[in-house]
Amino acid sequence: MSDLAQVSDGEAEQFGQRIYARLVRFMYILVGVIAPVAWIFYGWAFALFFVIGFALAILNFYWLKRTLEALVDRTVSSPDVKPSSAGVIARLLLRYVLIAVAAYVIFNSSAMSAYGLFAGLCLPVGAIMMEAAYQASRELWRRL
Repeated sequence: MSDLAQVSDGEAEQFGQRIYARLVRFMYILVGVIAPVAWIFYGWAFALFFVIGFALAILNFYWLKRTLEALVDRTVSSPDVKPSSAGVIARLLLRYVLIAVAAYVIFNSSAMSAYGLFAGLCLPVGAIMMEAAYQASRELWRRL
């Protein structure tokens, strides 16, 4: 029997919460390291909009977590009632509309600012890569 089949729902939820907390921590670490370096090499505008992009990314990450939790809770709590997908899709679209509006306003002011915004929006990817490296190294050490 696989290890996944032996994990209870509570353990899986705690595991997910720990991963989420690490991802957020990794994003803060990345912005703390990259923003000062970006300021030195690309100027204050790039660094400022990099931090704004990070703020949008972390807000989007939080909203996505809340949306998924609500969807799972509705699905698991009452299997007879199918959850409405309209609200979930509306919130998903609202997130991307807000990001698009911010990008449009910033892009009209300065291309370098837009680059900073888009770089900040990519921080979750870096955090996910750090989490993957963490999980791989943890598993390697466990097997040694």
